[in-house]
Amino acid sequence: MHPGLAQRQTHSLLDDASTCRKLEFNLRRNTELDHTAAIDAAAQRFSYADCRDVYWNPEAFSLLWGTPVWDQATPAQRVVLNQLYWVAYYAQIVSAEIATIFLNQVSAAGLYALEDFRLVCDNLDLESRQERAHIAAFKKVSEDVEHSLFGERLFTYPMRSLFDHTMIFADSSAAKDFWRRLQIRGFLLLSSNNAFLASQYLLIRGLRTLNGKLIQHRLSRHYLDHPDQANAPIPSLISYYHFMDESFHFNTSRLVGLEVPRSIAAPTRFERWVVNRGVAGCQADHANASVVVNGIFWHDPAAYGVIYKLFRSGVFGMDHGQAMAMLAACFTQDSEGLQAALQTHATAADSYVAFVEPVTWLDAHNREMRGMRRNGAQRYLARNRAALARFRPQ
Repeated sequence: MHPGLAQRQTHSLLDDASTCRKLEFNLRRNTELDHTAAIDAAAQRFSYADCRDVYWNPEAFSLLWGTPVWDQATPAQRVVLNQLYWVAYYAQIVSAEIATIFLNQVSAAGLYALEDFRLVCDNLDLESRQERAHIAAFKKVSEDVEHSLFGERLFTYPMRSLFDHTMIFADSSAAKDFWRRLQIRGFLLLSSNNAFLASQYLLIRGLRTLNGKLIQHRLSRHYLDHPDQANAPIPSLISYYHFMDESFHFNTSRLVGLEVPRSIAAPTRFERWVVNRGVAGCQADHANASVVVNGIFWHDPAAYGVIYKLFRSGVFGMDHGQAMAMLAACFTQDSEGLQAALQTHATAADSYVAFVEPVTWLDAHNREMRGMRRNGAQRYLARNRAALARFRPQ
C-alpha cells in the first residue's frame, strides 16, 4: 500500500512480507513446472489396448481391495479392479475440480476488491486453467475404459455443474440436495463480495483436498517407482503429473486460508458462523469410509447399483443371486478392506485437525472434527445391511 494514499482498508497483503514471498514462490514454481501441456499430450496418447493388462496403481489402490470379491478374483479380474479404482477415483476428482474452477473465480472476485490482492488471484487463475486440463484427461481415459469394458458408464458421467452433489455417491435425498443448492448459492453471493469469506473458501478447499494430497502422493509412486518409466502406463503418468500440479494448489489453499486472513479485517460473528457451517458441511461430506474406493469418502449404499452392474458384467459374469450374495459379502461383513478404509478415514480426520489448529474462529465441533469421528465398523456395517435389505436392482 502506498503510504501517501488513503485506502479503504487498514491492512494490506503487501504488509505481510512473509506471506507475499510464499505466494510469489508458489506462483513462480507452479508456472515453471506447469504440467498442462504434458497432461494434454499424455491423454492424447492414451490407448486402452496398450495398457489394459497391467496395474495402474499400487495394488492396495484397487476397487473393493481387501473385500471378498477381491480375495476371490482371478489375476485378470484384479487388473480390472485396479484400473477401475483409477477410473472411479478420478471421476470423483473431476466433480471436485469442476467446483474448484467455479469457486476459484468467485473467491478471486471477493479478494480482488481489496488493494494488493492480485497475487492471490493470479495463483487461482493458473490453477483453474490446470484443472480444465486435468478434467479433460481424466474424462478421456475413464470414458474410453468404461466404453471398452462395459459399453456404458458406471462411474463416469456427462459434464455437470457445481450445483450437482460434489460427492458422486452421497447419503442424500431430493430435500437434502435442494437445501445444499440453496446453501451454495448463498455462499457464492456472500463470498463474491466479502474478502474474509472468499479467503475461507480456500480453507475449506484445503480441508477437502488434504486427504486427496495424501492418497495422490501414493498413486504417483506407481509411476515414480516403475522400472521402465518410458513405458509406464499412461494413466500412472497422468496421476504423477496431476499430483505435481495439486501440490502447488494445496499450498495456495494453505496460504490463503490460514495466512492471508492476517491482512483482512477480523471476522464478524456472522462471518465466523458462515465459515463454521462450511467446515461442518465438509465434515458431513467426508463422514463415511468406503470399501469401494479407499480414499474417497463415498456413502457405499449409494453405489450398490453400480457395483451390482459390475458383478453382472462380463468382467465377473455373475447371475443375479451371485451378485446379491457378493454385495452382502463385501458390504455387510468386516474385511481387511473395511479396516483399511477406516484407517484412511481416521488418518484424514487427524490431518484435518492439524490443518485447522491455527484457526481461532472455528468452534470445537469443527476444530476436533467430531462429525467425522462418529464413524466405525459397526455403524458402517449396520447401515449397509439396512440399505441392502431395501436394494432392488434396476
